[in-house]
Amino acid sequence: MSANPLDTTPTKDLPLRDDIRLLGRLLGDTIREQEGESVFEIVERIRQTSIRFHREEDVAAQRELETTLNSLSRVRTNQIIRAYSYFSHLANLAEDQHHVRRSRAHAMAQSGPRPGTLASALAQASAAGLKQSDLAAFFASALVSPVLTAHPTEVRRKSTIDREMEVSDILVRRDRQSLTPAELADSDEELRRAILTLWQTSILRRNRLKVIDEVMNGISYYDYTFFEELPRLYASLEDQLVAMDPVWNTVELPSFLRMGSWIGGDRDGNPFVTADALRQALLLQSQRALGFYLEEVNRVGGELSLDGDYVAVSEQVEALAASSPDHSPHRQGEPYRRALSGIYARLAATAERLGHSQVARHAIGAAPPYDTVDELAGDLAVIHRSLQSNGSGHLARGRLRKIRRAVDVFGFHLASIDMRQNSDVHERVIGELLEKATPGTGYAQLSEEDRVRRLLEELQTPRLLSSPFEDYSPETMSELAIAREAANAHRLYGPASVPNYVISKASDPSDILEVALLLKEAGLLRPRDGEMSVNIVPLFETIDDLRNAGRVMEALFTLPDYMRLVRSRGQAQEVMLGYSDSNKDGGFLTSGWELYKAEIALIDVFERHGVGLRLFHGRGGSVGRGGGPSYQAILAQPGGAVQGAIRITEQGEVIAGKYSNRELGRRNLEILAAATLEASLMHSGQSAPRQDYLAAMEELSDSAFKAYRGLVYETEGFEQYFWESTVIGEIANLNIGSRPASRTNSRRIEDLRAIPWVFGWAQCRLMLPGWFGFGSAVDAYLADHPETGLALLQEMYRDWPFFRALVSNMDMVLAKSNIAIASQYAKLVEDVALRDAIFPRIRREWESAIAKLLMISEQETLLDGNPLLARSIRNRFPYLDPLNHLQIELLKRHRAGDRDERVVEGIHLSINGIAAGLRNSG
Repeated sequence: MSANPLDTTPTKDLPLRDDIRLLGRLLGDTIREQEGESVFEIVERIRQTSIRFHREEDVAAQRELETTLNSLSRVRTNQIIRAYSYFSHLANLAEDQHHVRRSRAHAMAQSGPRPGTLASALAQASAAGLKQSDLAAFFASALVSPVLTAHPTEVRRKSTIDREMEVSDILVRRDRQSLTPAELADSDEELRRAILTLWQTSILRRNRLKVIDEVMNGISYYDYTFFEELPRLYASLEDQLVAMDPVWNTVELPSFLRMGSWIGGDRDGNPFVTADALRQALLLQSQRALGFYLEEVNRVGGELSLDGDYVAVSEQVEALAASSPDHSPHRQGEPYRRALSGIYARLAATAERLGHSQVARHAIGAAPPYDTVDELAGDLAVIHRSLQSNGSGHLARGRLRKIRRAVDVFGFHLASIDMRQNSDVHERVIGELLEKATPGTGYAQLSEEDRVRRLLEELQTPRLLSSPFEDYSPETMSELAIAREAANAHRLYGPASVPNYVISKASDPSDILEVALLLKEAGLLRPRDGEMSVNIVPLFETIDDLRNAGRVMEALFTLPDYMRLVRSRGQAQEVMLGYSDSNKDGGFLTSGWELYKAEIALIDVFERHGVGLRLFHGRGGSVGRGGGPSYQAILAQPGGAVQGAIRITEQGEVIAGKYSNRELGRRNLEILAAATLEASLMHSGQSAPRQDYLAAMEELSDSAFKAYRGLVYETEGFEQYFWESTVIGEIANLNIGSRPASRTNSRRIEDLRAIPWVFGWAQCRLMLPGWFGFGSAVDAYLADHPETGLALLQEMYRDWPFFRALVSNMDMVLAKSNIAIASQYAKLVEDVALRDAIFPRIRREWESAIAKLLMISEQETLLDGNPLLARSIRNRFPYLDPLNHLQIELLKRHRAGDRDERVVEGIHLSINGIAAGLRNSG
């Protein structure tokens, strides 16, 4: 199997073309050897025919392709699907490597700092006249946190990701080393072996993942990227600051960039996330963190063989060496080694105290465990200061610097796990607790005002509501147990282990106060002291909730008891904004606009009450779920929205795409840090958008909302159309996550999770959540403003970052869509009248969206401004189309009653392949 990118490939992209051709050729050789010449010939015929159709729009080629695909046996079908799926995965690896290659080329050419780098952000800060004190104040209070989540769009197994990383590593070595002919042949063989192993490894899981499996998958990215690249990023930033101003030479930056996780704590709609799951997640994370520290401390000890006769040593190091259980006569003259042996012994004892399994390498002797991570950091700092003070500063900048930063970033807990639950659950739990304590309370029937009053009464007393002598429902027992487990985690690992409680579907002040009462039951809120150990984070996710976000927070901040709790959290409050559900609720344009307006309202409320605002953006992988380039998204926030702090969810296949490659992972982490710095220090005071921009967006949003709701929620039979024209039913049964696809057993779109909603539309190549309503909105706006409308929209695209980001993201989505293929999926709808009533509406809106986008952006074709992405998408189409065609045929067979396991397997394989080809599909 080989690839044939367009011959117009620019010189700088020739290495990418060569890598794809190499991987395609080796995959083809593997298929020939493993499956036979006949299968390879079919794969090649399909590839060549599909390319001919896409290049020449040859109708005969299309008919030939369909004839070939329709004639395949069940076994051949799955072999073809596997071939094209693996090619998509390998092409992704080549593209990732090319992104790294181009970044290195810029660095080697010593070209100016590129946007999205910390070097660029610091250069802008310097040009803006910011002082060292301004930057120091930013870093002292900043928080940038990508939060990994487990959701049912990650369709790859860890086993396949590991094999792909082998291929990626080989490509890196080929790219950066001058190889002799013999070495090149060896490298070819390495690639062949890796691709053969990949071919013989199942893409699919045989069983549905458990929560703990998801935890382990999330932890694997620390080995891939975070353990190495986060300390390296901090070291690079510190060195850049010193180069700007020598005063930074004595400053160690606070660890403002930290990892978060929902895996093991997010129980909204997932009955498998329990107190036991949270306990196991924290234990596994802690084991991985301490396992890394033990290995690194051992290595540092091996490196620091400094003899006390040749170097001076601080009294503190001498004290550490003296208290070490290392009494070997061979190391009596090596104080650093003895001190580090002692640190290792205390770490091993700490691992035992925390309940870890046996450490890989036994300590040299017994030592007391560390009670807190600060004690470990303090001992490592003693080593650092002694080296710095006694002529060994360069040694302090090596592995010791890395382990010190890692300890500061990851603590004993690795990543902070958020708790999350739906407000409806909290209402039931609090209602039961109050009813048991005071029969007749009737909490569910109380007005919002009475609920707030009742909750505040309970929050003012240290008396607990729950009693060990009462019987509670399993739901109430589970919610109390997980809060108590969080309190236990604070005692074991420190408060950073479980620092946040996110409330889904928050719509009233009582939703937040209910969680405060639950925290009180676990000892995480102490009424007498007015202190709270966990941040309560309301999540506003529907259109109505976003519109009410400012009102809810205003009401909370007028409550003295709640403000007392806010003060205990540093006079700051976090608010989460839901991109996915607001999109499913109101459509792409309205969701984006209501999110923007909600931020403006929150900025005003928080400023008036003197509370620091920290926004948590619940973005998904696809544009329909808030995805798109992170750098542009952060800078497109309204002025004052990024106050030195931002948290962003990383979901689904995006996690593997961003963080399984170390250098790409480092780049993505740097983008988040750089954008936050720029938005906080250079854009925080930017003027509000012009009034005519705001008015135009309001009109566009109103029209888009009507068009979207009119189709999705007000068209009779649309729910049936969605389930039959997409693979949503099959996605719900795929073993790709522990969480059910719907919050309930119903097929209602309201109950469906936003993730499979978007994923289903991506699979049929329609991408509807990423653009529907835009064409109608612009049509209506231009009709109402025939003389000035277009010019204003074009000006908004040029000058307003928010609008430009919105249109640019839609540009990418529409470029990945294919209405011809989507029309074939529409034929899966059995009711012909329903199909004919809905699909033509979708086609007209799709055509209108493209026409209006090109008009506003003044482009000739989609992605004119991003030729590399445009070329990548065009080159993928010939490999995606056969997968879509085969998926459709398999869906027909399956829905007609064919229960052959190979049919089900083929559907699941095609879902994987299409997701890989589209990349950010869920």
